[in-house]
Amino acid sequence: MTDLTASVVGASGFTGGELLRLLAGHPEFEIEQATSRSYDGKSVGSVHPNLRGTHPDLRFSDPEELASVDVLFTATPHGVSMEQIDRFQDAADTVVDLSADFRLDTEAEYEEWYDGHSRPELLDESVYALPEINREALPGADLIASGGCNATATILGLHPLIEAGVLDGSEQVVVDVKVGSSEGGAGGGDASSHPERSGVVRPYAPTGHRHEAEIESFLGLDVSFTCHAVDMIRGASATAHVFPNGPVSKGDLWKAYRGAYEDEPFMRMAAGGSGVYRYPEPKAVAGTNYGEVGFELDPSNKRVVVFSAIDNMMKGSAGQAVHAANVALGLEETAGLEFQGLHPVGSP
Repeated sequence: MTDLTASVVGASGFTGGELLRLLAGHPEFEIEQATSRSYDGKSVGSVHPNLRGTHPDLRFSDPEELASVDVLFTATPHGVSMEQIDRFQDAADTVVDLSADFRLDTEAEYEEWYDGHSRPELLDESVYALPEINREALPGADLIASGGCNATATILGLHPLIEAGVLDGSEQVVVDVKVGSSEGGAGGGDASSHPERSGVVRPYAPTGHRHEAEIESFLGLDVSFTCHAVDMIRGASATAHVFPNGPVSKGDLWKAYRGAYEDEPFMRMAAGGSGVYRYPEPKAVAGTNYGEVGFELDPSNKRVVVFSAIDNMMKGSAGQAVHAANVALGLEETAGLEFQGLHPVGSP
């Protein structure tokens, strides 16, 4: 097959670097362009040292001068893509946006959770990227919205319970997500600096986190959602406390999760087995596109505790985006995403 061309807008950020890493190892993609206003003319390896030598001639270029490509990945702050979408779509047959600009379904949701939307007519056209819940809608999509990392971890944990009828949307669900400092991006500010982040378990969105809208939209659940910043670099770990309206057995839960994920190439179960890592752990999936899910049933049968773990920059961002592009373009679904992770490793 002839190589497909791909470019990354916002390629100097953490997620942009992950996209370049994945595309550099992808058997079907050739990197055409990596844009950055701040580093225009600089080598990619000067910003992303892990990519030194991968593409020694690739340099950052001005995002105002976009080459024509098959796929454009846009790793930009919220608000940029909706303003630039016409230019992005003129440059590429398929646009995969990693911001929040096209994740939600309606203009009203953007009015409530963000600061409005300047191109609401495109919300019906965009396709949510997460293949595990939206695979059938992705083939042929030309505007794809990659999910948020906190939402992705939560959705992957709870989705099987919705599909199996264990939850019908009326139950109480409380979700707590702990996430690494890379979620703040390369310009995360003082709160993400190592001296301030080290050793903390810091609530930073006790209520009203924007990803709550995404979770509720795609699961049809009302959730009580809180985030904590913790002392790790990569990873998002979600713990959901679910209170079903009726009795649930462990057999019901195993059936739900196996039914949803047994054939999924990037989902793994970790539900109280043997060894040190008995439940989902971000460290076990660091650098990979894998998601881990697991559960424990309270002896009273009144509460199910659901665990899920992802690498926030991979399954929660760049890996999900490449996975969705593979499906949209009819490529091998796992292409460029086969890395299994490392053990032991340091901080994820």
